[in-house]
Amino acid sequence: MSTNIVVPVKHVPDAQKQRTFQEDLTVDRGESILSELDEYPLEAAIALREAAPEAEVTIIAVTVGPEDAAGAVKKALQMGADAAFHVADDALAGSDALGTSAALAAAIQHVGEEHGGVDLVLTGLASTDGETSVMPAMLAERLDFALVTRADSVAWGEGNTGLALTRPGADATQTVAVHFPAVVSVTDQANEPRYPNFKAIMAAKKKPSAVLSLAEIGVEASTVGRDAAAASVQSATARPPREAGTVVQDEGEAGIQLADFLAQRRLL
Repeated sequence: MSTNIVVPVKHVPDAQKQRTFQEDLTVDRGESILSELDEYPLEAAIALREAAPEAEVTIIAVTVGPEDAAGAVKKALQMGADAAFHVADDALAGSDALGTSAALAAAIQHVGEEHGGVDLVLTGLASTDGETSVMPAMLAERLDFALVTRADSVAWGEGNTGLALTRPGADATQTVAVHFPAVVSVTDQANEPRYPNFKAIMAAKKKPSAVLSLAEIGVEASTVGRDAAAASVQSATARPPREAGTVVQDEGEAGIQLADFLAQRRLL
């Protein structure tokens, strides 16, 4: 018995640094990192592999993006993925979620052809740049897989032919069973992602990693990219700098001053 898990990963601007836009209103990704929210599905996949060695789990990281996006699959391999595929094609520039999901779904199908099928797609809750959270549903629709979103725990189901999941609800925690093939999005409460050690970093250099064009995964260039996008950025304005705050010197009336400050802003 073998189980193939695909984890889509994304190269995103560092959230700790100010985001900037280029002249064509696309995000400047010059200094980018693996999306933090993609580390949780990677860790979930690795934990599944460790929990059931007999399942012969293979973890494949997949990304769609420019040349620099190779950094995302590199980090995924260092964390524990077994192989990686990177769809890089100039025609992808400016793609919206629809175009990206089409390319990503085709890449996952290509992985299935190379590895004898895909049983599970584990995704993050959202990307830390776009934050649309729509990719899991789009992939499930395009692949015709079952879909469970916002899982905060992931474990094998009975017979290792599916998963037992929990997901938070407004008033209660739901327990969900899903059979393969499936797409499951994982929250940042699901686990604590491991940090790659030196041995893992060195081992990652020997793992297979392929770069694919749109033609190789069967996607027409005219169906993706800026011209095919249903949504586009029309303008981008830099956030104004923060104004200096009000400093209250406590000379016995600080409480009154603070109350007046809040009252003026109708916060009381």
